[in-house]
Amino acid sequence: MQPPSRSAICLLSGGLDSATSLAIAREQGFLCYCLSFDYGQRHRVELTAAARVAAALGAVEHRVITFDLRTFGGSALTEDVAVPKSRSDVQMASGIPVTYVPARNTIFLSFALAYAEVTGSQDVFIGVNAIDYSGYPDCRPEFISAFEQLANLATRAGVEGTSKLTVHAPLQNMNKAEIIRKAMELGVDLGITHSCYDPDVSGQVCGECDSCILRAKGFAEAGIADPALHLRPSLP
Repeated sequence: MQPPSRSAICLLSGGLDSATSLAIAREQGFLCYCLSFDYGQRHRVELTAAARVAAALGAVEHRVITFDLRTFGGSALTEDVAVPKSRSDVQMASGIPVTYVPARNTIFLSFALAYAEVTGSQDVFIGVNAIDYSGYPDCRPEFISAFEQLANLATRAGVEGTSKLTVHAPLQNMNKAEIIRKAMELGVDLGITHSCYDPDVSGQVCGECDSCILRAKGFAEAGIADPALHLRPSLP
């Protein structure tokens, strides 16, 4: 690992993708300032996982920003709408599911941009992926590129030409198995991550939502046992 010399803002949900993205930032020598969001999501248990991951991966700071996207709703994650279960690969590859939260990554990256200006960071890491995912429009490379352009038009540093913000999406073109292998290579304890969109009140995962299915598929394809299997409901 290179000696830390620069700071980066790392978006951290507590899932395996964002944990791996954080580990990559650390491996590249960045001092990592993590941001998580309590936005009214039904799976708030992910914030507990985010705190565990930030501590385990040596984040300089971990902040949780609170706001309420339930004000708008429009997603199964922020209102009383059933989370789709047991969808096939074909179903997940077609259309945008009701678990999409309108403008979520735009909002998250906007907070990261503000934090980057205050800390003097020129780098933001986000764990989006456009291979094994549920088709969210704000996970695509086009979106990341467009936001980076916006960031450099919208900031003092960008206008004055003193620095340029780079939005890193290191997992963008990796499938879930490749992400899991990368995490293991970097020593990430994936057993402390959380992926489920619809856990029960105790935090036990459903095992049937898109996120659970994609996680299980990734571990199976990687030939690695999920260290968080104890959080899966037992089969009858």
